[in-house]
Amino acid sequence: MTDYKEVSTTQDVVGHEGRVATFKITQLIWLLLGVLEGLLGLRFIFKLIGVNPGNTFATFLYNLTDFFVRPFASLTGAPAADGMVFEFSTILAMIIYALVGWVLVRIVYVLFYRPRGPVSVKQTIVDQHIPAATSATSQTTTTTTEDTTNNTTDTP
Repeated sequence: MTDYKEVSTTQDVVGHEGRVATFKITQLIWLLLGVLEGLLGLRFIFKLIGVNPGNTFATFLYNLTDFFVRPFASLTGAPAADGMVFEFSTILAMIIYALVGWVLVRIVYVLFYRPRGPVSVKQTIVDQHIPAATSATSQTTTTTTEDTTNNTTDTP
């Protein structure tokens, strides 16, 4: 029979689930903001190159984004020539929504992010693993280490 040593290690990081949840929430906010910014950018380009407003897709896009551009529509004029419109209000909406998205991410981070706490490591070593007919020697070592680095990223 062959003797061998079996080692199993488990690691428990305090607050890991909270950091993962915070990361996922902030990523969802960035995703929604990216979709909105993409739609507004497409609207701006469509207006700038004079896309036919009677087109089904153009009408859908204008109706969908009109809700987000409407609060800024009367702030500035929109110079137009030959059916092409330079919508300052759409650019302003994109800038303001980007700032609002960034602020939301920062608020979620400040309220819900938990810095790395102590790390608990448990290692179990089984020496002379022999069938049940004889006794086996088992040794368990538990250590706790504290992470002293200042990790301030949004990733878990």
